[in-house]
Amino acid sequence: MQIKLLVEGGAMQPGPALSQKLGPAGINIGQVISKVNDATKSFKGLKVPVELDVDLGTKQFEVKVSSPPVSELLKRELKLEKGSGIQKKLQIGNASIEQIISIAQQKLPNLLAKNMKAAVKSVIGTCTSLGILVENKNPIEAGKDVDAGKYDKEIKEEKTETSPEKRAELDKFFLETQTKQQLLIKQEEAAKAAEAEAKAAAAGTAAPGAAPATPGAVPAAGTAPKTAATPATPEAKPAETKKK
Repeated sequence: MQIKLLVEGGAMQPGPALSQKLGPAGINIGQVISKVNDATKSFKGLKVPVELDVDLGTKQFEVKVSSPPVSELLKRELKLEKGSGIQKKLQIGNASIEQIISIAQQKLPNLLAKNMKAAVKSVIGTCTSLGILVENKNPIEAGKDVDAGKYDKEIKEEKTETSPEKRAELDKFFLETQTKQQLLIKQEEAAKAAEAEAKAAAAGTAAPGAAPATPGAVPAAGTAPKTAATPATPEAKPAETKKK
């Protein structure tokens, strides 16, 4: 019996979800946690795929650990907690081609890639979903550079070390780019807030339920129409009688 799990490296803990998965196998949960944590301790802080191969007769099991997903490796490599969430508006990192090659090396056995160049392209594709620049460029453009052979030398030599000078240049470009992006986002938010206030102010100028007066409108039933005032007539004086 095979049981697949996705655990945090070196920090697997008991819980209802784990009990539900392991319960049918009848194996000791405490032993599983201990062995899995020991096998994944080198991936601390990362989500790691784990497979348990269980012998239902003897209740013995083997732990097989796969390398973490590319997204997890990228976040660790660039010291990121999570992806951008708004990839088209805000980038959260700037990877060197050497860093991409390093991750491609780790994942090559698990990727559907025929060679290292294809594996590099696959890792760059994940950068798109996380909001990570590659060599100061949008990942799509960086992928085109790989196709054009710009990084063939680095890929062939499997170069995985980024020089301090290059790292400093990448960091400087990223900081400038992120500052501009954050400014644009703030401007968009301010514009939306101003628009919302304008709409609210316009709605507040009309009394709720009041309809504008229409010339020639017929008054509602039961309402006495207003008529023009008739000037008062002076009180008639009594006619004078002739004295006899």
